[in-house]
Amino acid sequence: MENKNAEFVEAQMLIRKPVAEVFEAFIDPELTKHFWFTKGSGKLETGKTIMWEWEMYNVSTKVVVKEVLQNRKIAIAWDEPATSVDFNFESLSEGSTYVVIQHYGFIQKDHELLAIIKDSTGGFTTVLDGLKAFLEHGINLNLIADKFPKGVVKHGE
Repeated sequence: MENKNAEFVEAQMLIRKPVAEVFEAFIDPELTKHFWFTKGSGKLETGKTIMWEWEMYNVSTKVVVKEVLQNRKIAIAWDEPATSVDFNFESLSEGSTYVVIQHYGFIQKDHELLAIIKDSTGGFTTVLDGLKAFLEHGINLNLIADKFPKGVVKHGE
């Protein structure tokens, strides 16, 4: 796992499912919607541009798929200004996969950079927690929807 600069976010989690199943959960929006965004315009494929939506927040982002290495890595550029996210998958045994997400390429500095790194770290940790619950136990914990419920102001705003 290579970082493009010193400022990066990393979140990781062991998922007790085969690597092919864990990988597919990130590729297929019909699966991903159970632990992350609510709607995706298509499956992740190298060179493809898709949209991800979080309908409860009325937010969407463009995702450019830079690389897909089956059962090993997904690399995307997303948001504005675009940053890079790498999803790395390592099969530890026939029934377990270690997922590492790295987010990098930030142009912000100082306090703005710190705020983005904090938000991204929490966000990707929540995604992995939701993935674990969904794949291992078949439940959608609604973690993304419940992170910022209507009427609650984000701390520090």
